Amino acid sequence: MPGKVVVTGASSGIGAATVRRLTKDGFDVVAVARRADRLAALAAETGARAHPLDITDDDAVREFATGLDSCDVLVNNAGGALGAEQVALAAPDDWAHMFSVNVLGTLRMTQALLPLLRAGGGTVVTITSTAAFVNYEGGGGYSAAKHAEHALSETLRLELCGQPVRVIELAPGMVHTEEFALNRLRGDAAGAAALYENVDAPLSADDVAECVSLVVGLPQHVNVDRMVVRPLAQAAQHKLHRGPLLGT
Repeated sequence: MPGKVVVTGASSGIGAATVRRLTKDGFDVVAVARRADRLAALAAETGARAHPLDITDDDAVREFATGLDSCDVLVNNAGGALGAEQVALAAPDDWAHMFSVNVLGTLRMTQALLPLLRAGGGTVVTITSTAAFVNYEGGGGYSAAKHAEHALSETLRLELCGQPVRVIELAPGMVHTEEFALNRLRGDAAGAAALYENVDAPLSADDVAECVSLVVGLPQHVNVDRMVVRPLAQAAQHKLHRGPLLGT
């Protein structure tokens, strides 16, 4: 079914891996993120089209959407966590940032591209997290944002019933990327590394991109409401095995 795909948060991690995977699948991919230099390098590598864009900017998102003649798939991936403080100590500005990107950015992109998605029988894939339905200490702001993204996706699916648009939520557990934990811990490399210490094969960005490829590639009448994907070492949000497991 290859057509045109827009991937947000495409400059690194899961977003960049998704661009690579979907271009390999034959899609015409538009890679969206704020960091123009990284997008340019990714475009040179994959053949995707780079479009620097801040999805927290209403006018910029509208202008981007009006410049497209079609859109078959939207992958709402842009997001991230900031801070790991308990609720009593959390900075409201950190929560505002997480909501601005994770929730309102997803809302803006979805609203702007829905007319094109409706026109051709489209698919909206939103990358949330297992934090969208399980809470944990120090994760209040991120979990609240991901809960909101989950609510957005579930509501949108109900509202689009009877229209030719699939709404899919992909909720990864532990994924080891180069920036997520580092950004969350404000550059504390040792703290970020400790999160994954002795975990045999946490998910990679490529693993999640493979899941995006799978759900997008299914026949249009097949809607995966929510796919939860974790590494084998992580049985649940609170249950993680550290130590040898697969001999990798």
